[in-house]
Amino acid sequence: MTRYAAIIPGIILCLGVALAAVLINSIMPVDLLGIALVSLILGMLLNPVISRQQVFHRGVDWTSKLILRAGIILTGISLSFAQVVQAGKYALLLMVFTLSTAFGVGILCRKIFKIDWKLSSLLSVSTAICGGTAVATVGPVIEAKEKEIAYALSATFVFDLLTVILFPWVGKLLGMSDTGFGLWVGTSVNDTSSVIAAGYAFSDAAGALATIVKLTRTLFIVPIVLIFAWIHAKKKVAGGEVGEMAKIRVRDIFPWFILGFLFMVGVRSTGLLSAGAVATTGNLAKFLLAAALGAIGMKTSFQEVAGVGIKPMIAGVIIDSSVVVVALFAQAAILRLIP
Repeated sequence: MTRYAAIIPGIILCLGVALAAVLINSIMPVDLLGIALVSLILGMLLNPVISRQQVFHRGVDWTSKLILRAGIILTGISLSFAQVVQAGKYALLLMVFTLSTAFGVGILCRKIFKIDWKLSSLLSVSTAICGGTAVATVGPVIEAKEKEIAYALSATFVFDLLTVILFPWVGKLLGMSDTGFGLWVGTSVNDTSSVIAAGYAFSDAAGALATIVKLTRTLFIVPIVLIFAWIHAKKKVAGGEVGEMAKIRVRDIFPWFILGFLFMVGVRSTGLLSAGAVATTGNLAKFLLAAALGAIGMKTSFQEVAGVGIKPMIAGVIIDSSVVVVALFAQAAILRLIP
């Protein structure tokens, strides 16, 4: 009982920060930030105070790890395998181009700007998969620092803010169809809330398709996490941090919470849950992720994030812009070639 009592103050604090984020986000005219980013910012604002209060530390650490994983698992309820099929041949083929671009350009930027591989990977995975959720998922798997996670989330927000404003205007200027615009936004915009905002600003049909495509991208988080877990383990072996035998002990590097994510996708796919149950579970997942990101924020100062430098931000812009351009031309080519 004493062990659990030590983590309760920190957990309550993180849940309180998440609740405050929900309230702040609800009074905004447009859902541009999302409760996860608001919670992260609130946590960082509290860092100077919380860092001196030992009573909160264990609970904040617990929230940033275990509650984070619980939120990721429950996020699986937002996607069904039927939606992947519904996204169809257009979206899945287009994702081959965007995923290749995000990680390929990310590697180039890492070499050109001399960026740490963990931070460049977070910038790439944010663009390639699903914004903040992907960053929050992959970050702990590769043991990224809190400041690197916060930096990647901030870079994601800056770019998404621009896309929500510019994409509908660009789509109409180019005379894009609802299908073309939905595919473009669904594969190149990072955060779900930004995809929805930009998609429906163009048309209801484009918004619906963009949302489905975006959710389909989320499923790719499973192989990506497995790949990065393996890469991280190999780098630790090469760096002498662990013994040679570690590279063959899959059970030690396997992110078991991903199985929980797939289980929730399977539950959603059965169709047994009501729309209300799915919505409630999805909202709970967002709340838990917000609490976890608030905890990460409390462990990170603005000075630490600023100390990362301008080069990773430039790299993030280059990665995002490359995916936007590739997705724009690829969707046009795919729609012409595939009847």
